[in-house]
Amino acid sequence: MTLRRREFITLLGGAAAWPLAARAQQAERMRRIGVLTFAAADDPEYQTRIGAFLQALGQSGWSIGRNVAVDTRWPTAATDIRRHAAELVALTPDVILATGGVTLEPLQQATRNLPIVFVNVADPVGGGFVESLARPGGNITGFTPYEYSISAKWLELLKQVSPRLTRAAVLRDRASSDGIGQFAAMQGVAPSLGVVLSPVDVREAGEIERAITTFARASDSGLVVTASGLAIRHRDLIVTLAARHQLPAVYPFRFFVTAGGLMSYGPDSVDPYRRAAGYVDRILKGEKSADLPVQAPTKYETVINLKTARALGLDVPPTLLATTDDIIE
Repeated sequence: MTLRRREFITLLGGAAAWPLAARAQQAERMRRIGVLTFAAADDPEYQTRIGAFLQALGQSGWSIGRNVAVDTRWPTAATDIRRHAAELVALTPDVILATGGVTLEPLQQATRNLPIVFVNVADPVGGGFVESLARPGGNITGFTPYEYSISAKWLELLKQVSPRLTRAAVLRDRASSDGIGQFAAMQGVAPSLGVVLSPVDVREAGEIERAITTFARASDSGLVVTASGLAIRHRDLIVTLAARHQLPAVYPFRFFVTAGGLMSYGPDSVDPYRRAAGYVDRILKGEKSADLPVQAPTKYETVINLKTARALGLDVPPTLLATTDDIIE
């Protein structure tokens, strides 16, 4: 369920500003949760994600203002994340929710003691955040969104829907190790598909527009958008550019497709936040993050926007439609 923007901001604001005197009057012990997310507070996708987290906490008996306070930080520039991470750690919350590796790394550097539950970190072992998936071992555990091999599937799907494809731009965040891992997995299948890959390492809107416009000048081209906070933040621009330049494109999450993108393959983007609330609940009740195994998605789904396919002049193969989980008309 999506919270209305005003209700959502009021909920978080009330959580952060709950008076100390009022807390002292509560019969139950007031616990504190920190949340660090690299997004704008009014981004509807992140409102839905954090809203799902808060609602799941409520279902476990945690009521904001009665027995829990939530302090949320919304940095929108990479240069601000470290400062916000330090601010949250200074509040000494009982547990912190970190959304993505870009927020988890500065939190790990700021504390090795406070429990941290992450979502959307693809390779927590390789990133040095946990000792193993089964036994994290330290103060960090959480939920991975995918394995890097998923990106090979993106390229395969793009070739299925656009058989003439010979070139694909891969939009990735150059500052993220995930972008490197995803691109490497695509390189493994690109030759067999007859596709030449071109990594597009960009961060700002102007760079994205220039790169896609330049790449689209050649025929038989397509676009693979890797999973990153950068792509999510600029999703409307990317979808618009793909349509403007008639580029078949594949995305990591369904909300790109509902916004007009051609197709996506990936996990539910909201479910990890509900599941993270379960881990936060268990930590607040005394369990150790070191003993809670890192979990992966239980399902991946393919979503196709047939209206966009028709606008691009593409005939989606019946065999692909037969295995698609959701079709947007």
